[in-house]
Amino acid sequence: MSPDRAPGPDRAPGSRRRSASYGELVAEGAAEPTDGWDFSWFEGRATEERPSWGYATSLAGRLAGARAALDVQTGGGEVLDFALGRAVRRPPVLVATEGWAPNAARATALLAPRGVAVVAVPEGAPLPFADGAFDLVTSRHPVAPDWREIARVLRPGGTYFAQHVGPASVYELVEYFLGPQPEESRTARSPERERAAAESAGLEVVGLRPERLRVEFHDIGAVVHFLRKVIWMVPDFTVADYEPQLRSLHGRMETDGPFVAYSARQLVEARKPLG
Repeated sequence: MSPDRAPGPDRAPGSRRRSASYGELVAEGAAEPTDGWDFSWFEGRATEERPSWGYATSLAGRLAGARAALDVQTGGGEVLDFALGRAVRRPPVLVATEGWAPNAARATALLAPRGVAVVAVPEGAPLPFADGAFDLVTSRHPVAPDWREIARVLRPGGTYFAQHVGPASVYELVEYFLGPQPEESRTARSPERERAAAESAGLEVVGLRPERLRVEFHDIGAVVHFLRKVIWMVPDFTVADYEPQLRSLHGRMETDGPFVAYSARQLVEARKPLG
């Protein structure tokens, strides 16, 4: 599956929901490994619209024009690998960072054959690179972009190009499990805040494009796996702790069909001034 395409083609949505029991579906969602950012397991079980800009394909073009590039929080390396496979040339220097050990190992196995060095960098730690080391820094869905570190490692005139998660993303699902969230949480990733944070670090924001996109969960196993994989949605989620909500949601989906939520994405481009 392309990183620019939605999981779950129309060929069989909901087929597992109709043919398996609650226990079977939950067991499947609980057993599936969560390392990496390959979402192909969700095919036929969940769908998500993709942003109109096609980040991974756009990244390929950016890489082709770079001399030294850094991909921050690369996950399992799937998006960078996809982009490199379509780039007409790759930067002479290309490095990726990842903070979670299973993902770092997966990214190394995937990207090392392409000549990409994967460096383990814990979440929130400074980037272990010299000032002005890169003319391109990229990231897809960083947990919390460290704007000052991004600005520090960019050369004057260099670019940060990324797809970020936007405000209140998939909060329909979050609030089903956790109840109404405070306004501060709902606006934490707003475009206005992103712009202000980037500018306070000395970057010039030249593009900031938000979109909201439909997400459908077709069975409770997909919900379980999603909450295990995207751990910041419902922190410390376990099937045992949320058994009543899961059973209730399963019944609702059996009666009413897919659970619908809306993800938020924003394409960010910021430049480090020359002077």
